[in-house]
Amino acid sequence: MTSHDSGRPARWWVGIDGGGTSTRAVVADAGGQLLGRGESGASALNQGVEQAWRHIAEAIERASVPGLQLQDCALGLGLSGTGVPAQLQGFVAADPGVARFALITDGLAGLLGAHGGRAGALLISGTGSVAEALLEDGTRRMTGGWGWQIGDEGSGAWLGQQAMKVAQAAFDGRAPRGALADSVYAAAGPSREDLLAFCAQAGQGGYAGLARLVFENEHADPAAAALLDEAARALDALAEALHPSLPLALAGSIALRLAPRLGPALQARRVEPQGDAAAGALWLIQQQETTSP
Repeated sequence: MTSHDSGRPARWWVGIDGGGTSTRAVVADAGGQLLGRGESGASALNQGVEQAWRHIAEAIERASVPGLQLQDCALGLGLSGTGVPAQLQGFVAADPGVARFALITDGLAGLLGAHGGRAGALLISGTGSVAEALLEDGTRRMTGGWGWQIGDEGSGAWLGQQAMKVAQAAFDGRAPRGALADSVYAAAGPSREDLLAFCAQAGQGGYAGLARLVFENEHADPAAAALLDEAARALDALAEALHPSLPLALAGSIALRLAPRLGPALQARRVEPQGDAAAGALWLIQQQETTSP
């Protein structure tokens, strides 16, 4: 965890869940009463620290809490990309002057929210994918979360990349042309130049935007159904490697849509989350407040 305290008193406590597609904020007062929620664009650190702070501020503003000022906020931040030292240092250096903050991964924030700070496991698949566990002795474990460029199997960005590979193979005649490839051509363009241009600028969010095409074509194209089965197996592997028996919650749009495809061992451990990552980040900063001298 990374934290900073300006020494100024805080008037509002805010939990932030920041990923590769969106940023969600939940705002509470000193008594713990929830005052509002807001949402903005991506605040994953690998997309730029200036963007991250801007979208955090926008999400807080959109919670529509009268009189709220960013400099009077204590922030619990659960952000994607904190594991890269340069990104983390850049984000801390760009602090716009909040009262204080505590920064953890979005996965850990989701874990704290899902189990109310108690032992348990969380499997997240949205734009990216990761699995995290909090053990009974207070230690943590994590599997996956290696980033969309080379990992994040079973995530939205991964599904979009695989859909593009299907479309490229069909374009070349290396694989049959089906409904999934046609949907990718409709989204990205039908020519080789169109596909190359899409890949050159897509990034994490652009590929994740193609994931919906895989779900939309699962009944019309065996290639799409096979990708969804492969994604589910990848998520099964993340959860099994993480811990074999802890109660497991699912989070993220892709994980929830793939839930029926997940294996029986995982299904037997599955529990409903008590809260989301924004709630976990809020819990973190509230705990710091109650335990500070």
